[in-house]
Amino acid sequence: CGSGLSGDYISEEGHYWIGMDISPAMLDVAVEREVEGDLLLADVGHGIPFRPGMFDGCISISAVQWLCNADKKLHSPPKRLYRFFSTLYTALARGSRAVLQLYPENPEQLELITAQAMRAGFTGGMVVDYPNSTKAKKFFLCLFVGASGTLPKGLGTECADEEIHQAKFTNERTRFRNAKGKSVKKSRDWILEKKERRRRQGKEVRADTKYTGRKRRPHF
Repeated sequence: CGSGLSGDYISEEGHYWIGMDISPAMLDVAVEREVEGDLLLADVGHGIPFRPGMFDGCISISAVQWLCNADKKLHSPPKRLYRFFSTLYTALARGSRAVLQLYPENPEQLELITAQAMRAGFTGGMVVDYPNSTKAKKFFLCLFVGASGTLPKGLGTECADEEIHQAKFTNERTRFRNAKGKSVKKSRDWILEKKERRRRQGKEVRADTKYTGRKRRPHF
């Protein structure tokens, strides 16, 4: 919850809230600002320490991606993420929602976070605001407890295909792009794009086949 800036807006809307943060300094600022919410010093990687079904919703701003870092030798990002999502799922009442805004460093982080949320029992998906912008682009993990709800449409996607920017949870493998919208290096898409650029430059390039970008078996 940091210094409680978002909590002020929640209070203005008539809601009661409890904020968690790992930084004592940020919570001290919130106390000095006399925010209306209750404050708790805690590491969300250790779980959400509240009774089952206690909350009607959860909001997180630019916090979840930090659970992907191993700041200590004992830290395991997949375990910390699952601990967070599983206890959050328990603390939320059935039919409630959670919206977690995050800044993933790469496609692997995005896949890890969504996989652990799905494993914990959530339904939902990722919504991206302004997917074609470098500065305004934002990722929102929209989660539902119980019955699946309808994912909101991301801002700035009016002229884009909705299915591309709203990734629903699925067991199928999908190709990911990095945070800048570029294909993952050494992937088939990355190789095809590179070959196409060389063709436009007038260079001689081998024709594309079904073997393009396929990983070779290791040689003894």
